[in-house]
Amino acid sequence: MSQTRQSIGRWGENTAADFITQKGYIILGRNVRTPYGEIDLVAQKEGCTVFVEVKTRTTKLFGAPEVAVSKRKQDHMTASAEYYFQNHPDMSGEWRIDVISIETDRRGSSTVITHFENAI
Repeated sequence: MSQTRQSIGRWGENTAADFITQKGYIILGRNVRTPYGEIDLVAQKEGCTVFVEVKTRTTKLFGAPEVAVSKRKQDHMTASAEYYFQNHPDMSGEWRIDVISIETDRRGSSTVITHFENAI
């Protein structure tokens, strides 16, 4: 992945973390690695653990950011969430997978954030 794409992705993840924190979520982890892939954000709100996939785009050339969450990516996210839960026996309760879509210009001056709860 190019350094520019990594930089945009990192910016998007930070923006998404700030966004959900303002909505009352507590961030439990960032860039959590599992054998099935990486979970961008792990958060909790009202006893529910939320696994968040963040997609950021600076152009509409390839469609909306959430379109990039393919069936394969959804399967990886589900397996990663299950793995995380199995390896954190102290956690209990409900869990879900959300997608946060961020559309911005290259300067970050015009940003639209869409939070899809229970997306997968």
